[in-house]
Amino acid sequence: MNYNFDKEINRKDTNCYKWDTTKDGVIPMWVADMDFEVAKPILNSIINRANHGVFGYTVVDDDYFNAEINWWKRRFNCEIKKEWIEPTTGVIPSLASIIQTFCKKDDKVLIQTPVYHYFAISIKNSGCEVLENELIYENGKYSVDLEDFENKIKTHNPKLFILCNPHNPVGKVFSKDELKAMGEICQKHNVLVVSDEIHRDLVYKGYFHTPYISLGEEFLQNSITCTSATKTFNLAGLKASNIVVANKDLRVKLDKTLQKNEIKSLNVFGIEATKTAYEECESWLDKLLVYLEKNRDFLEDFIAKNIPNLKVVKAEATYLLWIDISHLGLNSKEFTKKLEELGNVRVISGATFGENGDDFIRVNIATSFEILKEALNGLKNTVLSLK
Repeated sequence: MNYNFDKEINRKDTNCYKWDTTKDGVIPMWVADMDFEVAKPILNSIINRANHGVFGYTVVDDDYFNAEINWWKRRFNCEIKKEWIEPTTGVIPSLASIIQTFCKKDDKVLIQTPVYHYFAISIKNSGCEVLENELIYENGKYSVDLEDFENKIKTHNPKLFILCNPHNPVGKVFSKDELKAMGEICQKHNVLVVSDEIHRDLVYKGYFHTPYISLGEEFLQNSITCTSATKTFNLAGLKASNIVVANKDLRVKLDKTLQKNEIKSLNVFGIEATKTAYEECESWLDKLLVYLEKNRDFLEDFIAKNIPNLKVVKAEATYLLWIDISHLGLNSKEFTKKLEELGNVRVISGATFGENGDDFIRVNIATSFEILKEALNGLKNTVLSLK
């Protein structure tokens, strides 16, 4: 089947957070959703369900659980069980519920900055404190500072470690050895691992996503994993995600909070879309990855040839590229403001993801090739104007 990712969908005036909150004439490359039309089987499944005409309270059926289980097995060679799966309305509400379940007020939660900013927001909103293990940036790549990781845990006794794998915004896919090293430290010091794997399907050629729970029984029993089809298949507005918890004691405790927070009732269309995505749309995803990789490679080549004072961190996964602007003499907030004013491109400042992200910007490349080229010219013109 052919898929046309070059097709441009007008998202203006559709209450689109990405486009309708951006000034006219400015290209939005910020919020992490895609400009691509969903796969036709997903669209058809939603239309078929809509044609029924009744949208009352809805249960999650066995087909939904089986779709999730089969996806884990097929894509990652990892076995999970139905009773481990807790469907929820989203990964961020899930993270908030996990923090509320396993932490008390003023407890510390460890994260690896620069990282998705809603980790810190959820921690603070739950009355807890953010503890940072800063990733090491060296020679254009990121790695884990394991010495600092363990020292922070020994010194501050966090209750949770929230792992982002693949990592947003730096695009890193953690290796099995890195995951094991961090996991063993967490087991040693009784820290529960929460693995956000929402970007697990968006991994480029040459890299492989390792589910945290696949590392072994000890890792399985001391972890909670959050997943969703929404990033992969562009379904964010349909509000459907899953928590995978093998440890029964953890699952029983968490379920009480999920019920209290009323986040277990999925959108009726989210259920249908998730099932169809995992059951019928794998070929669409494979073609999507080819298109995104072309966009990634074009951006890298364009910047190397036309804006050499910027440096792109090689994205191993995600459609979110992390660009080093440290040689421009502006911090990320100053530069993103100028980029919007002078280049008509809106991106996210790296400082959003932590203080150690202030020399970077995050750019969403999940758009048509033509829009990407236009945005890159805007980036080029902005940087040239600074001289």
